[in-house]
Amino acid sequence: MKLNQIKDNPGARKRPITVGRGIGSGKGKTSGRGVKGQKARTGVAIKGFEGGQMPLIRRMPKRGFNNPNGNKFAIVNLDTIQKAIDEKKISAAKPVDVAVLIEAGVLHKELDGLNLLAKGELKTKVTVVAARASKAAVAAVEKAGGKVDLLPAKENKLLKGKTPKKQLKREAATKAKK
Repeated sequence: MKLNQIKDNPGARKRPITVGRGIGSGKGKTSGRGVKGQKARTGVAIKGFEGGQMPLIRRMPKRGFNNPNGNKFAIVNLDTIQKAIDEKKISAAKPVDVAVLIEAGVLHKELDGLNLLAKGELKTKVTVVAARASKAAVAAVEKAGGKVDLLPAKENKLLKGKTPKKQLKREAATKAKK
């Protein structure tokens, strides 16, 4: 085989459509862009533009604050864990963490950690590894004979090792109490 004999596989390269080369080509005159106007020109980005009326996103009511840098936790209730144990999707002998819950089909994504809440009842002795847990959930797990291991949440990439202001205030308050 020589270099001048090498060819692509059939269908590996698709020729671009030639536009604007006469009416007989099928893509002449407007080159497939429709008629004249703003959309026929280059460099136009009018996504979400509604013809001068107030856009839908601005008409909708907004409430509260959605922190773009905040952690998003996968929320799991005690009854969900108990149901998964009863259906033998989760082994009570092993610690229950995000990876185990994803494998069991209880959760779909890892997010920034697990938040354990106390809805429902837990009858099985189990160790839960979570980033957060309500006091009632911890009490319910301990009442059933298990325990809750709290891990730190995933570090926010935007903070990059900086201590958040809230945490600094909390540490200052605990030092003042001592």
